[in-house]
Amino acid sequence: MELDFARQADLIWALLPEIVLSVTGMVVLLAGVWNRNKPGSQDPVWLGGLALGGILLTGAVNGWLYGVQEVGSEGIIALDSFRLFANWLFLLGAALTIVVSFDYVERQRLQVGEFYALILFATVGMMFMGGARDLILIFLGLETMSVAAYVLTAYNRRSRQSAEAGLKYFILGAFSTGFLLYGIALAYGATGTTNVAQMAASIEAGAGLSGLLLVSIGLLAVGFAFKVGAVPFHMWTPDVYEGAPSPATAYMAAAVKAASFVAFARVFLVAFEGVYTSWFPILWWLAALTMVVANLVALTQANVKRMLAYSSIAHGGYLLVAVAAANQMATAGLLFYLLVYTFMTIGAFGVLMIVSRQSEDRLQLEDYSGLGWQQPALGVVFTIFLLSLAGFPGTGGFMGKIYLLQGAVEAHLWTLAVILVLTTVLSYFYYLRVSWYMWMRPAPEGQQEDGEGGPPVPPLTMKSALVATAGILLFLGIFPGGILEFALNSTEGLFPTGPELLGSETGP
Repeated sequence: MELDFARQADLIWALLPEIVLSVTGMVVLLAGVWNRNKPGSQDPVWLGGLALGGILLTGAVNGWLYGVQEVGSEGIIALDSFRLFANWLFLLGAALTIVVSFDYVERQRLQVGEFYALILFATVGMMFMGGARDLILIFLGLETMSVAAYVLTAYNRRSRQSAEAGLKYFILGAFSTGFLLYGIALAYGATGTTNVAQMAASIEAGAGLSGLLLVSIGLLAVGFAFKVGAVPFHMWTPDVYEGAPSPATAYMAAAVKAASFVAFARVFLVAFEGVYTSWFPILWWLAALTMVVANLVALTQANVKRMLAYSSIAHGGYLLVAVAAANQMATAGLLFYLLVYTFMTIGAFGVLMIVSRQSEDRLQLEDYSGLGWQQPALGVVFTIFLLSLAGFPGTGGFMGKIYLLQGAVEAHLWTLAVILVLTTVLSYFYYLRVSWYMWMRPAPEGQQEDGEGGPPVPPLTMKSALVATAGILLFLGIFPGGILEFALNSTEGLFPTGPELLGSETGP
């Protein structure tokens, strides 16, 4: 009994960030409901500030866990630096989404308390996914995140597009969850456990020769590929991203993708390390197809929101290269890239919300004509976000791709490295096309500075968040060393024996 009590106490300490954030979500939800009819009770800044306070407290608890020593490595929840770094990513994505959404939710007359509570609960699911050492816990975290994301997608009940996007996301999300769950069941049948560390030991002992295990790996790869939007399992992404409220789209494109990749990496690099040669061809083709197809389709998009959706798919392809490389440098590059990707994606969608005047109407390239001269600060920060997304030198996005390439080269994935470089160059066209409209095209005639058709004026909170985010991207583009070293140290949770190379394949 005393041993069981000690284990339960240890589990509570390990799950303290998730507990704090869950309590914050409930407090925000109840505050929004109890005070709904009081003046100012639905002020997004007030409820958003409450949510941000809970995120800051959760971040402090997450930092405190760095001083807690973990005993053993076979528990259901990891207490390693990889999980804690991932938690920072998820909390950062939630905080940025809340800050850039203040004006949007007010203008759209959305229920603020429920909106922010859903973001917090989705983040809790992400944190479970990032720290889970058991496939069942990964599944529970995935469902917690996904259900909240489904509701966020369909949250604007006055929008037909939002309802349609939510329905599509729910149906295809449930379909992909079926693949994932069936893969978990077969993995249990092949190894006798769902614990990733014990699965790795079972595979090393001979379970890797089982055909049942190979089928389970294929099903799990398909399930994760749906979640990260990899080609050809990306069909839901453009329609869902376009129809969802823009803050929800930003959150899904950044944080949901980050959580899926963190869980993807932990399962395949730990549980299936012993059968690397079996799953490597699957990820090789997923990465190559995703990078090529997504960038080619993005070239044809005149709707900026859909263009950013295909951009998100393309970045998923770049991140798949890191998982396929399966070494410490590539995994550190994955964490670094997810960090800068969170900043530049939420920042880009924040500018989109300003230009569309917190609606979902002004999303065409022509709507950005002359924006750089009408609102120079807004034009400059959006240009920085676009250049970073493209991987232009001097930005965080460029350094992120350099680290992904370094990991691929260490694994001798020459073909994938070349595809990554060529598709990055290809992406310059559609990113710089938006900048060309902002700086080289005249504004439509008849726009007045203070009129409805005039240039957008961002609120102070949004402006401050965008400027700070753009500044961080430039800083990481010039001085990335500290964060990279932090990311490298964080991968020791996955590579306890050092930066060993799992494979050195040049192609599938």
